[in-house]
Amino acid sequence: MRLRLLPLALTFAVAAPLAAQQDFSKVEVKADKIAEGVYMLTGSGGNIGLSVGRSGALVVDDQYAPLTEKILAAIKAITPDPVRFVVNTHWHGDHTGGNENMGKAGAVLVAHENVRRRMSSDQFIALFNRKVEASPEIALPVVTFAEGVTFFWNGDEVRVFHVPPAHTDGDSVVQFTKADVIHMGDTFVNGTFPLVDISSGGKIDGILASADRALAAATDKTRIIPGHGPLGSKADLQAYRDMVKTVRDRVAKLKAEGKSKDAAVAAKPTADLDAKWGQGFIKGDMLVGMVFDTLP
Repeated sequence: MRLRLLPLALTFAVAAPLAAQQDFSKVEVKADKIAEGVYMLTGSGGNIGLSVGRSGALVVDDQYAPLTEKILAAIKAITPDPVRFVVNTHWHGDHTGGNENMGKAGAVLVAHENVRRRMSSDQFIALFNRKVEASPEIALPVVTFAEGVTFFWNGDEVRVFHVPPAHTDGDSVVQFTKADVIHMGDTFVNGTFPLVDISSGGKIDGILASADRALAAATDKTRIIPGHGPLGSKADLQAYRDMVKTVRDRVAKLKAEGKSKDAAVAAKPTADLDAKWGQGFIKGDMLVGMVFDTLP
């Protein structure tokens, strides 16, 4: 089983201007079986989770609208059943761009209440100095929750739970308990620094909290679907969590010493981590600035 590592510079959650430059006709959507009845789909945008079986197809995230036909074709190659539910891990367009098409096709859209709230109104993402217009009604989640929701689906217990503000304020983690698979959305990006969307209520401490909760639920055999990057393991998530904690603590120390944001960035607290973790869309200086802004 070979899972492709997608370049985060092209696929990261809120980098829609980059997405607009893509030629989606050249994107290939691939499905890899990672557990009995559970698949991970890659294309362009956030990684997709798929549950199939006697209940029907349940999808976690749906990438960009121009890819819906390819995504549905990849699903159809696995199961003849239509997509019954789409669960969004958060509101960013590379995870919800296919919502309108999926909704029109009859899928029930499900997400945390903050996802619907943000998608229902114009948003501004300061990191990219970019306005995001409200989504049409058909693209909005029709089932929302505050803390969590459970699907008894395809012989599994699929637990969707909200985590404290992390990547955004509407992040959810999806746990397929029987299959032993966890989909973490962009609270976990495998092999690179995280993006904290402060304009959407994200906080670095929430990134840590979501990792801790998933680690507590995982075993050494658990397969972990990240928002971006290759399929991960508990060890991968632990390494990511430890890196985030290291950066958080270093920046907190600089801030406690009275350093300004510019001075904290200039101190290069990620210098020893950049070679391993800073090769994606988010570079060390960017992460330090985001962490600084979310700390008290």
